[in-house]
Amino acid sequence: MGDPSGIGPCIIKKAIPHLACLAQFVIIGDRSVFEQAGARFCDSPNIEFMHIDNVGRRGFKFGKISPEYGKASLDYLDKALELISKKQIDCLVTAPVCKEAINLAGYKFSGQTEYLAKATAAANVEMMLLNQELRFVLATRHIAIKEVPGALNKNKLSATIILAHQALRNLFLIKNPRLVVCGLNPHASDNGLIGKEENKIIKPLIESLNRKLKCLSGPLPADVAIAKAKAKEYDCVIAMYHDQALIPLKLFNNNAGVNLTLGLSFVRTSPLHGTAFDIAGTSLPNPDSLIAAVKLALACTSNLKRA
Repeated sequence: MGDPSGIGPCIIKKAIPHLACLAQFVIIGDRSVFEQAGARFCDSPNIEFMHIDNVGRRGFKFGKISPEYGKASLDYLDKALELISKKQIDCLVTAPVCKEAINLAGYKFSGQTEYLAKATAAANVEMMLLNQELRFVLATRHIAIKEVPGALNKNKLSATIILAHQALRNLFLIKNPRLVVCGLNPHASDNGLIGKEENKIIKPLIESLNRKLKCLSGPLPADVAIAKAKAKEYDCVIAMYHDQALIPLKLFNNNAGVNLTLGLSFVRTSPLHGTAFDIAGTSLPNPDSLIAAVKLALACTSNLKRA
């Protein structure tokens, strides 16, 4: 369910009628919150509601940042991990959580991706952000822009590119994936005139990896790389930092973006938006991103079993 006071309950309520025939679903959350969102889920052969009673009914309010709600959102995530470990569910779709609320609850929390990685002892996880037009994998995630150059090194970037290549083969069944790597600096540094990261780190790494990956290009200026990927010349773009990927994704088909976590032992997706506290508890939230996240989770899980 994600954060109880966010739009998670509402988009789940709206999405389920479009999805119920596709799989068997376990909805994890507090039933009273769903009732306040206007949803009354009845258990059926396709839908099971797993009620966790962790939100006080008195004083509950949508759109509120609260330590209680932050802790509740982690309770739902922990229950999902328990079901995964017992092989009672095959894949996981997470609604948005509020980092501020979770940290106010006393946790050192930077995101669900990092939380899942630590909980499952995954050696390396990355975020693939995608919609019907583009796929991106991030070389760095939720860090300040000033920290991005220092966070780029050959070992980390190499692991990211290899994981992206494996995901395209195993989760999307693309036999020979074509990847392009963005430069960090404007114009991909103009051969070292605007920054040194391309010539020092990115270009030598691509030359090395191309001996085994073959279809790896770059570093290209980000605008060029993304335009070529939009034209289907590449299957995935390796972005150097968060907004290098998020801005074009939200310009193209904004309502159907999905976050897919790479490197876990199971498929996990989430909608490509936040808790949207300003419209939580209203009729305004759009469920399209969640619907896309569920459909992608099902497709990737099926492909993984075939790979």
